[in-house]
Amino acid sequence: MRKLFLPILAVVIFTLFQSAIVVKEGQRGIMLRFNKVLRDSDNKVVVYKPGLHFKVPYFDHLKVLDARILTLDGAEDRFVTVEKKDLLVDSYVKWRISDFGQFYMATGGDYLKAASLLKRKVNDRLRSEIGSRTIKDIVSGSRGELMADAQKALNVGNDSAEKLGIAVIDVRVKQINLPNEVSSSIYQRMRAERNAVAKEHRSQGQEKAEFIRANVDKKVTLILANANKKAAELKGEGDAKAAKIYANAFGQDPDFYSFMRSLKAYEESFAEGKNNMMLIKPNSEFFRFMQAPTK
Repeated sequence: MRKLFLPILAVVIFTLFQSAIVVKEGQRGIMLRFNKVLRDSDNKVVVYKPGLHFKVPYFDHLKVLDARILTLDGAEDRFVTVEKKDLLVDSYVKWRISDFGQFYMATGGDYLKAASLLKRKVNDRLRSEIGSRTIKDIVSGSRGELMADAQKALNVGNDSAEKLGIAVIDVRVKQINLPNEVSSSIYQRMRAERNAVAKEHRSQGQEKAEFIRANVDKKVTLILANANKKAAELKGEGDAKAAKIYANAFGQDPDFYSFMRSLKAYEESFAEGKNNMMLIKPNSEFFRFMQAPTK
């Protein structure tokens, strides 16, 4: 009896070891018995939460599923706008398993298959949303609205991700590019539009500049005319006062006035240089102040 105790104990311990299963945090488990999903009395798939559980050895097999938020990041795809223009859209999706039983029944627990099915639904939804918008709306205006509508449609509806047991947490458009053949035509059209706007602005600027220049020239002409008039008036008044002063001064001594006039004439006549030549009589009235006085 004692000889059988140790083998029996070893078998019991081994059986218990094979029966115990641990579901880690961030995971859920689906039990398969004879490769069929284990269900409860309400015919619902039994989902094992994190913790220690037991199974029937050799008959039961635990399929572990990830309960965390996952990311589906595929390659960019081509979509058509309401203007029948192609866009290359690069997007990603944040998702998690909301119904583990439904997820396993729909995908068999295969994440590649789940990603393929979800990607197809996301592309169909984005195709519908982008197909109802213009390029301008998608690029600058309503990208946030587009992503929110796509996320909402993926969670609610006849073709929603809920049928896969998946809840879509977020849909994000990372990058939007134009195909080369489309971008070239759009850039040419944008360049032509900008050139037309620039030409219009330049013509308006030139027209305004001409108006400002004409207005300034008019003001300058008026200012100069007034200044010249004032200067002429002041000069006339000055000349009159100078003439009056000269007349009063020289009137007191006419001989001195005549002498000063002669000196001024000498200065102007001999100012040209030493090579000047004058043919004039020595006893001319012009030199009367240079002649010796007669006795």
